[in-house]
Formats: sequence, structure tokens, C-alpha cells
Amino acid sequence: MSAQDPSKLLIVDDLPENLRALDALIRDDKRQVFQASSGEEALTLMLEHEFALAILDVQMPGMDGFELAELMRGTERTRNIPIVFVSAAGRELNYAFKGYEQGAVDFLYKPLDPDAVRSKVNVFVTLDQQRREMRRQMEALERSRGEQETLLRELNKTQEELQRSLRMRDDFMSLVAHELRTPLNTLFLETQMRSLQLKRGNMPAFDPEQMANMIKRDERQIKAMIRLIDDMLDVSRMKSGTLSIRPGKVELMGLLERVVNDLSLQATAANTTLQLSVHAPVEGWWDEFRIEQVIVNLLTNALRYGGGGTVEVDVQEVGCNVRIDVRDHGKGIAPDYLDRIFEPYERGARSGEPKGLGLGLYISRQLAASHGGELTVQSTPGQGATFSLLLPCTEAAMPVVASA
Repeated sequence: MSAQDPSKLLIVDDLPENLRALDALIRDDKRQVFQASSGEEALTLMLEHEFALAILDVQMPGMDGFELAELMRGTERTRNIPIVFVSAAGRELNYAFKGYEQGAVDFLYKPLDPDAVRSKVNVFVTLDQQRREMRRQMEALERSRGEQETLLRELNKTQEELQRSLRMRDDFMSLVAHELRTPLNTLFLETQMRSLQLKRGNMPAFDPEQMANMIKRDERQIKAMIRLIDDMLDVSRMKSGTLSIRPGKVELMGLLERVVNDLSLQATAANTTLQLSVHAPVEGWWDEFRIEQVIVNLLTNALRYGGGGTVEVDVQEVGCNVRIDVRDHGKGIAPDYLDRIFEPYERGARSGEPKGLGLGLYISRQLAASHGGELTVQSTPGQGATFSLLLPCTEAAMPVVASA
């Protein structure tokens, strides 16, 4: 009920003509008058409505006005309804004193003075309107307080996320500088060594075999920098929705054999072996370059954190999908970290362990989703981790993606 709603008044009298007369006297646009011809009927109305005032006839058959008032004062819902008693009995019966004892705010004698009745009713209607307006304001204030608390919580959360983003940005920029400096320093040192050899006229240092080794070393450092830059560009394209996906028919087993072979030297350097389970050819409709990118990320991750054990690559056909499992036998991943490792710039590295930009798994999951698939992980600390790439084999399952 709002402050603008009509105030509700209750008049109780066993005589219909008295009800009609009193109703006509107090009714107007700001009031809604309810009539009851008995105490029982009046109690029923009081349980259904919130009244600004109850005008009770004292002398009624059955439950009289005093008994009704006593029941009202004993019930929580009706206890605070103001009561005005009306009586045709003489003043000598001292009904007024008894009425005030029952909690009445006033006592009127018949015949009623119309002006006095309207004046008293006006007072209680005004009080009712003010009370409801105050209640409305208190409710609005409480809602506002609740909204402010919610806003404050959201603001604090946003501030925490902003501070975390700033820390991540600073860490990321520092890490990018470090990761790029390593191959650049190697290239710079190689250049200085060659310049020194040339100045000394040491041409045997540039025989075909030595030159081939130099070129290979340069290629590795350049590829490392290109990969770092490509990862950053991919993240930017993913966030802007312009990642390039060019699907075509791909034979998966041939792709896996090629990637495993390409990474065999890296595996040997990490005292690890890559083991690809035998499987019949599997064809699907994918972007071969992007799927190779995911597989390389998963295998490189397994070589970094696999602890020198065998890294197993297994292929399973599941209905119209194919699942590639990459399993290592390293330290595993803590349960509370399983979801975080797929966030950008999150790195599983700890003190003394290899580091990266923390983009590989994030990019891989996004690439899986861009093919209508998913990338998940299962791990038990101390027992390694298994990354599973699930891909639909049909072109119809490919989502619509923007191409750059």
C-alpha cells in the first residue's frame, strides 16, 4: 500500500441505517469505508485489511463494542488500530470511562455531531497517510541501502579485478621483455662472435658445416620470437573476434605423426620420449594450421612439466567426434588450479621451473571452441595430467567465426 492509496476506515453497527448514515458522513475520495454489522464480521475484515480507524458501536447484540475492542487489543495484527466508540446510552452510564480503559482514542455520543466526526476522522486519515508515507520512505531507504551495499561489493570486486589486471599486465610486460631478450641476446652474441672471427681473418670458422649450424641456431631463436609475437597477436584477434579460421579436409594421424617427429629433438633435450599410439587414419573438417598449433602447445606443455617421463598421445573416436589425449607423468595440477590454467597469462611455473607467456593453453582452448570442440584437463597431484582435445569431424559442426 502506498501513501497515495485511499485510507481504509471500518464502521461497525448492528443497525443498517446507522451504517449508511455514518458512511455518508465520512466517505470521500481519499477514504475507503468498510461496513460490518457484527463483531465477528468486523474481525474478519480486520484480518484482511489494514485500517486507519475503527468506529465501533458499543451496544450490539452478541459481541458488543467493548468485547470486540478487547479481542482487537489481544491480536498482533489489530492491536494498533485506533478505536472510536459510539453510544446512544446516556453519559450517566459512564461508558466513556470503560471505553478508554479498552484502549479507545475517543468516545462519541449519539446523536453525532457531523463536524466533530469529520474532524476526528480527518485527523486519523492524515496520520495514516503520514505513517504510510514514512513507511514508504523507510522501505525506499532500505532498498537504497541494499543497492548501495551491492554496488559497493561490485565496486570492490571490480577494483580487485582491475588491480589484478594491472599486476598481470606488469608481469606480462616484464615476462615478454624477458622472453624476447633471451633469443635476442643469443643472436647478438652469435653476431659478435662472427664479427670477431671475421676481424681476425679466421675463415675456417665459416666452413659449410659451421655455417649450417649457425643458420640452424639463428632459425631457432627467430622462430622462438615469432612464436611469442604470434601468440600475442592471436590473443588480440580472439578478443576482437577476428581470429582467422580456414577449415578444410585434414587427416589427423598424419598431422600428429609430423608434429611428434618435429618435436623429437626437443623431447630428447628434455630427457623425454613422445609416444603416439597407433590408430587408423582419421579425417575431419578443421583448420590444419590451428589444430597443429593446439597439438604443439599441448605437447610443449607436457615436455615442460612432464618431469622427464614419457608423454603419451592417444586418439579415440567418440561417435562423430575424435578425442586426442596428451598424457604426461609429471607433478600434476592442484585441483584449485585446473580452471585457472586456461586463463590468459596464467602460468603453471613455480620457482626453478620453465616459464612462458601463459598464453598457450588459453589460445588452445579458444581454438578448440572455434572448431565446435573443447579442451579439458584431468589431473591428480603427483600423477601427471591428461589434456583432452575433443573435435567434431564434420563441417556442419563448425561454428560461424570471423576470418581476418
